[in-house]
Amino acid sequence: MKRRVSIRPEAQSDIKEAISWYESRKRGLGIRFKDEIRTTCRRISGNALMFPAIDNRVRRALLRSFPYSVYFMVEAKAVVILAVLHQHRHPDSWRTRS
Repeated sequence: MKRRVSIRPEAQSDIKEAISWYESRKRGLGIRFKDEIRTTCRRISGNALMFPAIDNRVRRALLRSFPYSVYFMVEAKAVVILAVLHQHRHPDSWRTRS
């Protein structure tokens, strides 16, 4: 079942910050990161339950080419992206957003 994707403002900020950082390192890399976020959101939308649950309500999807995790909640007709965090950050830093 395909679900609508909703991205919380905090997660939007995470994405913008990462895009900016990658783009400052190499031109075009930020765009690649943004494209991978879109691809991951499509994967989540198409089959949210295939991703591992890391909490009662929260699941995590890993980006394939960047060391980032997408933390999200599954609702009846939507998925809510809570955070997009670098994997070297403290693993529980997303908890303040659920």
